[in-house]
Amino acid sequence: PDHTSTLSTVHNLGNLYKNQGRLKEAEAMYERALQGKEKALGPDHTSTLSTVHNLGNLYKNQGRLKEAEAMYERALQGKEKAWGPDHTSTLDSVECLGNLYKNQGRLKEAEAMYERALQGKEKAWGPDHTSTLSTVNNLGLLYSDQGRLKEAEAMYERALQGKEKAWGPDHTSTLSTVNNLGLLYSDQGRLKEAEAMYERALQGYEKALGADAIKTYIPALSALQNLGSLFEMLGENSKAISYYSKAQNGFLSVLGSQN
Repeated sequence: PDHTSTLSTVHNLGNLYKNQGRLKEAEAMYERALQGKEKALGPDHTSTLSTVHNLGNLYKNQGRLKEAEAMYERALQGKEKAWGPDHTSTLDSVECLGNLYKNQGRLKEAEAMYERALQGKEKAWGPDHTSTLSTVNNLGLLYSDQGRLKEAEAMYERALQGKEKAWGPDHTSTLSTVNNLGLLYSDQGRLKEAEAMYERALQGYEKALGADAIKTYIPALSALQNLGSLFEMLGENSKAISYYSKAQNGFLSVLGSQN
């Protein structure tokens, strides 16, 4: 059962279960794949490290952040040894560590990881590659959390222009940056501009996914919620209530009443 082709099937089953939200089963598959690969290929083989990295993602999704960190650290050290510090797979692990640090509120460490990932990706893929832009967007979120709003705005603007060029104005990834810009404008008190961004995100999601699908699409529901809070700030309470209740109905049907 420990033949390497069997193990890669086990690993892929783990991916499948994870995508279906069956996290306990995914974990069992990854654990089995990892033990088998360590035995067959060694602990530092790149295929072993790929399973280590995926286990890190899984632990993160389960909120087990210390365990996730240990996995990402191990994957990163192994990839640096196997492929070097600037290989794109190494940079993926760097970025995942950045995301993890950000979730833990370790913003200085997160910033160092994002900066490293960005420099590496710009070198490997160029400044306008979609993977580079995803890191640019993450830096924007981080600056925003730190209250560095001008720098956050510059990052979002760069990410938005690049994504519009690469994917078009109505791609869901483009719209996620549009929504981030809306939140930023709102933080800066630029409420009319914020409103325009939220509206654009909402209309874009509807165009991309259809009017029915967006009723349970979490990024669209977030945009509705953002519009509700915007109109509340403007004192337009009936509009605010209308957006809030649409958002609430959507979240209830997606997440259930316990959330």
